[in-house]
Amino acid sequence: MNFSGKCAIVTGAARGIGYAAARLLAEDGARVLLVDLNAEGLETARQGIPGARVFACDVADEDAVNRAVQYAVEKCGKVDILINNAGIYRCDVGLFETSSSAAWKKKIDVNILGTMYFTRAVLDGMLSRSYGRIVNLSSVAGIYGIVKMTDYSMTKAAVLGFTKALAKEVTGRGVTVNAVSPGSIDDDPARMPNHSFMGRAGSFEECARVIRFLASDEASYVSGQNYVVDGCRKLM
Repeated sequence: MNFSGKCAIVTGAARGIGYAAARLLAEDGARVLLVDLNAEGLETARQGIPGARVFACDVADEDAVNRAVQYAVEKCGKVDILINNAGIYRCDVGLFETSSSAAWKKKIDVNILGTMYFTRAVLDGMLSRSYGRIVNLSSVAGIYGIVKMTDYSMTKAAVLGFTKALAKEVTGRGVTVNAVSPGSIDDDPARMPNHSFMGRAGSFEECARVIRFLASDEASYVSGQNYVVDGCRKLM
């Protein structure tokens, strides 16, 4: 795939799926801005992606998000691709009946509002140029729910609703909006053999390849869709 001349922002890019997606985009010619709350991790990630720029940012802070997008525009002139990957996952896991509203709000701020803040910040520019690719990371949790991760499941379902609704607003104006819902993804695919009929977890790169496709012109007629990357998951 050819991303020459394209500028991409990838959030949650210090490690995992975000880093893998940013690396693939850069290898195919994109200029990438890596965004993450973990400044030290960003510097390590930058070393693995020649030419990448970094911006330490809490996606739950709208002002900081706007500064990150402004920085990308100053350095690249535009933002063509947004990968909304940043999110809170295995945090405050437990039964809903023992959960706290503080934990819910934290996930809402990052998983939902962070996605919305970044999308809103890049959208005007994309619409003015009649071109944009937005890929939101949801989760299989948002499709069928995961026990003891009720608040997380709710936020990822919200990302799916946001993706489908926004796609209907902007797809006819040159901007596509899609989601990717990973199942069990791990740095060691041999783990979690009981989670899928493939008998293994997926790798970060396997998920990142789907993101790369949706960010490319190869997916020019794909919008409002949710690509599930779960190895034919077993419902558990």
